[in-house]
Amino acid sequence: MSADAAPSVLTLVRGRAECLRNLMRGLAGQTLRPRELIIAWMQPEPAPDLPDPGCPIRHVIVPGERMPLAAARNRAADAASADLLVFLDVDCIPSPTLVAAYAGAAATARGLLLGEVLYLPPGASAHNPATLDRLAQAHPARPAPPASGLRPEPDAGQLWGLSFAVAAADWRAIGGMDEAYDGYGGEETDFAARLAATGLPTYWVGGARAYHQHHPVHVPPLQHFAPILANAARFHARHGRWCMTYWLGQFRDAGLIAWDEDAPAIRPIRPPTEAEIAAALRPDALFS
Repeated sequence: MSADAAPSVLTLVRGRAECLRNLMRGLAGQTLRPRELIIAWMQPEPAPDLPDPGCPIRHVIVPGERMPLAAARNRAADAASADLLVFLDVDCIPSPTLVAAYAGAAATARGLLLGEVLYLPPGASAHNPATLDRLAQAHPARPAPPASGLRPEPDAGQLWGLSFAVAAADWRAIGGMDEAYDGYGGEETDFAARLAATGLPTYWVGGARAYHQHHPVHVPPLQHFAPILANAARFHARHGRWCMTYWLGQFRDAGLIAWDEDAPAIRPIRPPTEAEIAAALRPDALFS
């Protein structure tokens, strides 16, 4: 494949500098080097001592006290020069074929492209791909990707922001991500729903594997309680259905909200306490 067809890789960073370094080392080993790496820093300045990812790097600073996830993706996309945008979470190490698989898929089909993400246990972050394949686990809620090529996915809501690709022209045509989603949650599912409403299909892409580096998670994510409620309400007002239903159900079961999937609105009962947030932290859990 011509280097001219290589996509831009975009990632968002707040903290997680060592995870970013591992991502960059993975990019350096790609069978098709990306045209560039765009790093959207959700912090005042870039981290030091970054390795060579084998391609040019562009840095974008995106301010915001809460995680400005939608804005950071939009600013990164604005800075990208390739026809294909590959969004890769800072926690992810790309397999050697990830960039080539996404580029090959985009050459044969137009739509939202999803890659497989496997989850690593604590301490496993800088091994070779064969070792990562042996150590990593599939998320129990995610379907297996095809061994190669493309497989249509009827539910665009399968998009998670860890790893996906979309043509830059399609990104621009629907206006990127809605920056009114403030803080954590909902902006990715809203983007997928708006893209699907244009008639563009969604596909799983064989060979676009990434490995998620372990970090402690909250089960449920009580530290994001307020933005999840606000962003879920925004999504419901636009699309007439709820997103993040798994987390909303956990909040309900904890006595924090009154809600079900047929409810026209979420009724807050009380916010979680600091003790409840601390108790929800699971240092060894792979999945949230």
